[in-house]
Amino acid sequence: MATLTKYRNGARFLPAFVLIFFFTNLAFAEIKVFVEEYTYQASEYDSKVSCRAIALEQVKRLLLEKLGTYLESETEVKNFHLTKDQIVILTAGIVSAEIIDERWDGKAYSLKAKIAADPKEVTKSIDLLRQDRQKTKELEETRKKAYEALKEVERLRKELEIAKAERPNPSQYKEAINILSAIDWCDKGIALVSAHKYQEAVEPFTKAIELNPKYEVAYYGRGMAYVLLKDYRQAIKDYDKAIELNPIGGYAYTGRGSAYVKLNDYRQAIEDCNKAIELDPKDQYAYFYRGDAYSNLGDYQQAIRDFDRAIMLNPMDAQSYALRGHVYHKLGDYSQEIRDCNKAIELEPQYALAYIMRGDAYNALKDHRQAIKDYDKAIELKPERTDLLWLAYASRGTAFVMLKNYQQAIRDFDKAILLVPNWSIAYYARGRAYKALGNQQEALKDYKAAARLGNKEAQDFLRAEGITW
Repeated sequence: MATLTKYRNGARFLPAFVLIFFFTNLAFAEIKVFVEEYTYQASEYDSKVSCRAIALEQVKRLLLEKLGTYLESETEVKNFHLTKDQIVILTAGIVSAEIIDERWDGKAYSLKAKIAADPKEVTKSIDLLRQDRQKTKELEETRKKAYEALKEVERLRKELEIAKAERPNPSQYKEAINILSAIDWCDKGIALVSAHKYQEAVEPFTKAIELNPKYEVAYYGRGMAYVLLKDYRQAIKDYDKAIELNPIGGYAYTGRGSAYVKLNDYRQAIEDCNKAIELDPKDQYAYFYRGDAYSNLGDYQQAIRDFDRAIMLNPMDAQSYALRGHVYHKLGDYSQEIRDCNKAIELEPQYALAYIMRGDAYNALKDHRQAIKDYDKAIELKPERTDLLWLAYASRGTAFVMLKNYQQAIRDFDKAILLVPNWSIAYYARGRAYKALGNQQEALKDYKAAARLGNKEAQDFLRAEGITW
């Protein structure tokens, strides 16, 4: 049943320009709450919308600076050799502000917000994030755009006040406000992607684009949401636009390359990743996706070199170890696959795919009982991806077949088929288990189902028996 270990294009669920961590054990954490309030006095050129956009950006900045100051003085962050600005930038990619209260009286907009976080968890996240050059660079660009937009708003407001007697044109001021609002909508989209709410994320990115059609980060963000929704062609359109607006922004090439990998257009994926690496030789994701593409093309040595490079650039990336392990599986080096999966699990103990891969390596080494333990763990983790849960059941069923526990194997294949009714491999595997038990009638039903779904092994068997399906 080697077919069951053929992996699914190394799907990653990594928001590529920000990494927001959600603290799931808040009941047991030491939570620090930081509160700030900002009031913006409206000019005659401001509306409620413009006042809110300015007040929101200012209060977020004040909160991040307050949290950054605390982290710098009270936690291990002081040992990371980061500047205060760097701490603030990284923290912006880890926590998000929650609005407590907002008021508008027609003359001033008051906005009160808070950040609630466990400093120890934030510190761990900063440590991980600072090692990811790509994410750090993209966070810097996002914060830089917000700062520049705010400065431009302030500059234009002063110019309008000075030119009051000369019939000033406030259109530029409105445009600057739109840019600032677009950044806020983009931040909302980022947070929704990080919360795995991919469909909901499309709308705020779209609003950001409507407000600022030249904001390439919003196209990139929406493209990422579409990738995670498996709408790869729409994602490519957004990445195309991001590249058109910023041809030297390597991350859009990387994102587009990831979409081409999912569409099995590996040559185009490699071309995009090559361009991303040319623009930024330290883009770990470009090496990751290029390695995935080379692996699918059968160039395993080049794939390993790319995964090696991705790991060198970010030794904390569990997925690069897991996918490199899969390449070693294709080469028959199961011991090295186990070592890579061990590392992936050490870095990310909830990584279901790494357990499945390690289980497949143990299966290949005929250590079926150890394989079953890994499949059990993957199932226990209840992965959100249906294909991973399907694979865990199907692979465990294969291990039970090897141990001649056909009844348990059939139960596992039943669960796999319930999850993915149109996957021919599980029908064929269940048919073999029924045949081993002497239940020829059920075996034949499964072989026919597998054959109708295009399974060549089932078709060959039935053809040899002179049976149509």
